[in-house]
Formats: sequence, C-alpha cells, structure tokens
Amino acid sequence: MPDAVSAHSAAPKPTPTPPKAFAPEDEAALREALKRCSPSTFEAAVQYRRTGNPEHVPAVVIGVIERFVEPDLRTKLKDADDDLRLIEDLGIDSLTMMEIVILVEDVLQMSINNDELRNLRTVGDVKTFIDCKIRGLPLPKPTKFIPIEHVAAVMPVQPPFLFLNEASVSSTAANGKYKISGQEFFLQGHFKDNPVMPASIMLEALGQLAVLYLLEGAPTEPGKVVSAQMIFFTGCEGVRAHRVCKPGDILTLSIKPKRMKMPLATFEGSIRVGQEKAVIAEEITLTYGFVEAANAPVAINGATHAEATPEQTASLPSPTPLRAALNA
Repeated sequence: MPDAVSAHSAAPKPTPTPPKAFAPEDEAALREALKRCSPSTFEAAVQYRRTGNPEHVPAVVIGVIERFVEPDLRTKLKDADDDLRLIEDLGIDSLTMMEIVILVEDVLQMSINNDELRNLRTVGDVKTFIDCKIRGLPLPKPTKFIPIEHVAAVMPVQPPFLFLNEASVSSTAANGKYKISGQEFFLQGHFKDNPVMPASIMLEALGQLAVLYLLEGAPTEPGKVVSAQMIFFTGCEGVRAHRVCKPGDILTLSIKPKRMKMPLATFEGSIRVGQEKAVIAEEITLTYGFVEAANAPVAINGATHAEATPEQTASLPSPTPLRAALNA
C-alpha cells in the first residue's frame, strides 16, 4: 500500500487564491454583515478579503458560529476544540446551521451546496470543509461517529478492558472519550484509599483508539479490510504524564496517524481532561494486516470467536491486541 499519510503531509500547500478588489463599500457591507460578531471576526474577514490568505478562514468560521451559539455555550468555542459537536455540544439545529452557512457564504464569497452540509458534525468538520473549498482541495471523507455499542462490536478488546465510551473517526484522525467511573477493577489497588487511573491504562486507551482508527478510518487496498485479529501493539516512544486522573474525570483522547505502510502504523496521541494535558505519546506503533473483504472474520461481540466460522477461527492469532503490552 502506498504511504498515504506521508505523501499527503509532504504535498505542497496550494497557493492562496488571488483576492478580488476590496473597495471601501465592500468593507462597509462586511461590517454590516458581521455586526453581531466579535471585532476579531471582522478583522479576520477583512484580512481574508484583502489577501485571499486561507489562514484567516478558521477565525472567521469560529466567529460566525459563535454568533449563533447561546451565550452560555460560547466559552466552549474559545477553547478552539475541533471535536465539539454542532448539535449535541453547541445546540445548533438544522435551521441555525443554514443561517451560519449563508453568512459564511456572504463573508467569504463562496457557494456551499446544501447536500454537502449533511456530513458536517463538528466544529473541525466545518473548518476543514470551508478550508478545502477555499483552497480547491478534494473534500475529506465525513467524520464517522461511533457509539459504545458499535465500538464494542468491532473492537477485539472487550469490557472490562475497553476504555472508550464513544469515538469519532475521520480519514485523518480519531477522537474518543472515557469517563473514569471509579468502578474499574484495577482502582481497588491503585492506590489504597486513593484511586488513580494508571498512566499505563491511559496509554492502553490511546492504543485502543488507534486500533479503532485502523478498523474504521484507515485507507485499505481494493477488496480488502484491516483484520481486527491482526492488530498488535509493538512499541511507544516519548510518553509523558502531566496530570493525575481520578474517578469522575472525563478523558478526551485523540490520535493522528504519522506513518502508515503495512505492516506498521505509527500514531501520535494525547489525552486531555478539559483543557489540561493528561498524557502525550509522541509515537504509538501497531502492526496490522489485511484480509479479503469477503472473508473478513465476523465482528466479535464478546471475548471469544464464537460467531466466526471454523475456517476463520483457525486462521486467527490467539492473543488479544494491546492487552499484552501492559504486561510486557
């Protein structure tokens, strides 16, 4: 398989589109259109219209979204979290989304097809979509949101050793959340009368998110899929723990592929609690392999291969991916 991630990251950045003439009356019209937005949004819009530099676009998009979000939710946008969901986290319904799009079209002088809006689920989706439209780049595949039921259905690692409550996967990254309930079996002894999430378990959670990316978002060869039973942990580098995590904390996990060329996939990962760094891993490396799509093992909904055919089961390796890493 071609080294898709490396090739994409090495591609030259497109030259910004030459700006159209920006007359004083244009600035006055822009000021009127953005009169309920912050001054910084207006300034970013002016700079974009004068220079055509797409680096100003994210500030415009965030500023326009902020204009339509309830005041008590605007602090979330100031944290610049691309994982924020438009509906669930910001309360943006379909009509409000149309208002946002119309204003963005007017300010940035671009056209957006209504059908293209269906795949925009997060703030990051909107920013990436607008940036691709501005630069004339192909639109990325939509982010796939994966509830816990589906996570458990596709993952080889199962409860009580599954540390993802929900996840989202795109072509360039995966994000997840896990709430430390306090009922985890290992907290009984880590530590006595002072339950603390082990850093090694948080690293395991990042590894599990990387597994999910390979299964749900990674590029594959025609007619083939990544086998859930052929993904194994091989190593990690540059791991740092920055924060003690305790019951009640919600871990926000993020991984991005750095290099992918079968049989190795290397990711960078991080965990936050709110806006505080908890753990970073500069490199997490997994091995993986393909199987023919028609012969892919049945999704495991437990810790066994009971639903797979005898022929499929015979060809599967026995160790559970990643679990052995903590005991190595």
